[in-house]
Amino acid sequence: MFLFVKKASRAVLFVLFFVGSIQTATSKTPTFKVIAFYTAKNDKAHISYVHEANKWFARMATKHNFTYDSTTNWTNLTTEFLAHYQVVLFLDTRPEAPEQRKAFEQYMANGGAWMGFHFAAFALTPSAYPQNWDWYHNEFLGSGSYASNTWHPTSAILRVEDRNHPATKHLPVTFKSSPNEWYRWTNDLRTNPAIKILLSIDPTSFPLGTGPKPHEIWHSGYYPVVWTNKNYRMLYVNMGHNDIDYDHKTDKELSFTFGNKVQDKLILDGLLWLGSGKK
Repeated sequence: MFLFVKKASRAVLFVLFFVGSIQTATSKTPTFKVIAFYTAKNDKAHISYVHEANKWFARMATKHNFTYDSTTNWTNLTTEFLAHYQVVLFLDTRPEAPEQRKAFEQYMANGGAWMGFHFAAFALTPSAYPQNWDWYHNEFLGSGSYASNTWHPTSAILRVEDRNHPATKHLPVTFKSSPNEWYRWTNDLRTNPAIKILLSIDPTSFPLGTGPKPHEIWHSGYYPVVWTNKNYRMLYVNMGHNDIDYDHKTDKELSFTFGNKVQDKLILDGLLWLGSGKK
């Protein structure tokens, strides 16, 4: 009888230890916190991407032990609010109010981290998003204004320019991207010593785009698509435009940004690098 009780006690202790271990594992303090700002208005291709991104980043947060919050309230972009987060994402646009821009500049100058996608770098004068923020477009991003784009959204063969960076060290030399609308910029990033180009469009992609307008099809040239500014903890990713059936007016989603194993690895590793606090 005594032996049975002793064995039962050991079994109970083992179960309690096992349950306690699970609780400890599932209640670990997140390694970093991410806040994503977005607008999700007007362009259905950008809206499709934003909703997809919010779901994907939330899954990655659960899997890789960070927190992911998102908001359309750009008035939250204050010094006090940003102090709660280690990484800021701009999923589709940029802040417009002077006080929001100032808070973001201070956040980055003080060691904050940022990842921006596709339209977050857009600036064109005249347009609803003019180039009226010199620090952001010329110093921080280095790209200047939007110059042109490919159309329709098309996959490209991308070349990794620097395989030593934490965001790209697990990537092959070249890979096929998800379909995207690719941007060209007014500034040549290769001439900016602060900019480190990580990925560009490989020449085997040409012709890139299907038109119908001739200038929407690229036949040659050098086009950076992912880069970092060595003076900040930041990463710009040109991806972020899903294909929508505008031609037949069905607005059906024809492609998605996530679900490409290699491209997903680039974005995840880039985010984990930013969240690590390392420059």
